[in-house]
Amino acid sequence: MITSETALLASTAAHFGFQATVTAVVYPALAKVPAAQWPVAHRAHSRAVTWLVVIIYGALVLTGAWALWSGPSAWTLVALAATAVTFTVTAAAAAPAHARLGARHDPGRIAFLLRVDRIRAGASAVALVAAAAALW
Repeated sequence: MITSETALLASTAAHFGFQATVTAVVYPALAKVPAAQWPVAHRAHSRAVTWLVVIIYGALVLTGAWALWSGPSAWTLVALAATAVTFTVTAAAAAPAHARLGARHDPGRIAFLLRVDRIRAGASAVALVAAAAALW
C-alpha cells in the first residue's frame, strides 16, 4: 500500500526533475531567442509547459494535503514548506514575469525570470531531500 510519504516523495521527485530541466535547459534556451522571434517562441514555450505545470503542481497539492491529513513528520513539514516556497515564487514572481514577457521581449525581465527560477529549483531540491528523509 502506498503511504502519503511515498506519494509525496514521488510528486516532489517529479517536480524536481521538471524544475531542474526548466532551470538548466529550457529557460537558458528561451533566454537566447532573438527579440524578433520572441513572441512565437514564448507562446510555444507557454503552451508546451502549461499542462506539465498543472499536472505536477496538482500532484503536489494532492499529495501534500494527504501528507498533512496523515499526521506529518517534521521532515514532511519541511518538504511541504519548501514546496510552498516554489508555489509562492511562481505566483508572485515567475507567472507575472511570463505574463509581461508575453507582450514583448525584455532582457531585464528575462534575467529576472532566470534568477527567480533558481530559487524554485533550490526549493524543489530541498523538498525532494526532505520528502526522502521523511521515509527514514
